[in-house]
Amino acid sequence: MDISMNDIKALREETGVSIMKCKQALTEASGDMDTARELIRGLSAKAAAKKADRDLGAGIVQSYIHPNNTIGVLVNLGCETDYVARNEDFIALANDIAMHIAAMMPESISDLVEQGFVKDPETTIGKLLEEATLKIGERIEVTEFVRYAI
Repeated sequence: MDISMNDIKALREETGVSIMKCKQALTEASGDMDTARELIRGLSAKAAAKKADRDLGAGIVQSYIHPNNTIGVLVNLGCETDYVARNEDFIALANDIAMHIAAMMPESISDLVEQGFVKDPETTIGKLLEEATLKIGERIEVTEFVRYAI
C-alpha cells in the first residue's frame, strides 16, 4: 500500500517523531492513522526502556506560578545533555509538568507519573515523558519537584 506524504506529514506534526518512524508506523498499520498512533505509542515505551540506564547529566529547573499568586511549583526535569536542556520542546514539557503539579497536587514522583495529564487526562505524565524520549532521543525524567501553596 502506498502511504501519502500528507499522511506522513500529518502524523509527524501530531506526534513529533521522525518521518521514517511515521512512515514505518503507517505502513505497518496499512494506512490507518489510529493504528499508526498506537504503534508510535508502543515505540515510545520501547525507546524509554532502552534509555532507562543512561545517566542524567543535564536538565533544567522550571517554575510555574499560578496567576492568582497562591500556588508555585519548581520542577527539576533531567536529561542527558545540555543541548537537549535548551531545546524548546524540552522546556515546554517542563513547563507543562510544573503546571500539572500545581493543578493536580501529586504526593511523589511515582504518583506524578501515573496521573492523567491535566491538559489531556487520557495521557499520563509517564506517557508524556516516554513520548518526549522518543521525539527528543534522550532519557528524560522528573528528578524532583516542590509545590508551594497558601
